[in-house]
Amino acid sequence: MKTVEQHIRDVLDLVEPLEPIELDLLRAHGGVLAEAVSSAVSLPQFDNSSMDGYAVAADDLAGASAQEPVRLPVVADIPAGDVAATAVRRGHCARIMTGAPLPRGADAVVPVEWTDGGLATVAVDRPVQPGNAIRRVGEDVEKGTTVLRPGVRLGAGELAVAAAVGRGTVPVHPRPRVVVLSTGAELVEPGSPIGPGQIWESNSYMLTAAALDAGCSAVRRGFVGDDPATVLETVEDVLVQADIVLTTGGVSMGAYDVVKEVLSRLGTVSFDKVAMQPGMPQGAGTVGESATPILTLPGNPVSSYVSFQLFVRPVLRRLRGLAPDPLPAVHARLTAPVPHSPKGRRSYLRAVLEYDGSAGPTPYTAQPATRQGSHQLSALAEANALVVVPEAVTELEEGSVVEVLRLPEAF
Repeated sequence: MKTVEQHIRDVLDLVEPLEPIELDLLRAHGGVLAEAVSSAVSLPQFDNSSMDGYAVAADDLAGASAQEPVRLPVVADIPAGDVAATAVRRGHCARIMTGAPLPRGADAVVPVEWTDGGLATVAVDRPVQPGNAIRRVGEDVEKGTTVLRPGVRLGAGELAVAAAVGRGTVPVHPRPRVVVLSTGAELVEPGSPIGPGQIWESNSYMLTAAALDAGCSAVRRGFVGDDPATVLETVEDVLVQADIVLTTGGVSMGAYDVVKEVLSRLGTVSFDKVAMQPGMPQGAGTVGESATPILTLPGNPVSSYVSFQLFVRPVLRRLRGLAPDPLPAVHARLTAPVPHSPKGRRSYLRAVLEYDGSAGPTPYTAQPATRQGSHQLSALAEANALVVVPEAVTELEEGSVVEVLRLPEAF
């Protein structure tokens, strides 16, 4: 059997980051920046006021106090966006709004709260230091500075910076287009009546949502039956809309494992046993003239979910232009024993990871789910982590310190 690490290497070899495209800022949201963004100007581009008040020469207020305020004539009003070349002489001031350009002759701004708010003349009841409440040219960004580096994910803050330096578009690795197929003649669409031997299909919903959570554009094509011709036709049909195809089911050793039967004929997809539980049967390769990557995951729901987190997630990260990092790991103390783990296979047990802050080898605890069957979905929604049981370990006592993989949050 292949090791988990080898299968990760094999699936990553199938993909490269998607070619960058130039997108306007809001369409680029969630994408990964492909090139550095530098500022062609200084920010701020001009000295301006950081609050509403009065632009003054600080020396004019040297003797101001509450008992003897200094009175200055107000010679102008300067709103934000004002383009007039305003100046103030010694012994005078200008009323100024937040963001408005500082007039020539002024070297400080007095907050309106230090004054009587006068319009023709204003009384100021305290002195002010030169530079008070002034945003200087370039104090945020100097001209030519790189403000965003390649590989950054474009969220609200990053888009604000790009807009602030005047960029209307940016080059990004686009969101990968993921198409999800589920196979099985026993499957029924949720919301429809169910008959003997049938189950409501859930895997494609789970995998599509997981791909969306991973920052991709995902399409659920639902499920197809166990007819080889139909499966092949469906796979070929979705290639035009996919950067990667995910299938679930039909990859084991059974007589009706149609995905394995169909894709094996193409000679471009290999099927292996990976030394893990759940999720031992795995397949990966490319299909079509476009050599579109396809990952075939097991049909058991938990096996499919664990396989997504271990194998698909790093692949999607690489397609997005990100480092294909694994799930983040911590060490935690088990709050319950693990009595049975298959020798020779690495187990991934659903668990609830908590931080308790206690002293000792680790401040984390992990409570394994009581229902660990690969078909048992009920604990999946509660789990936020996977406990890793190494291949050579068959049982663990309560209190054992183990490696725990954090599952990504949904939002």
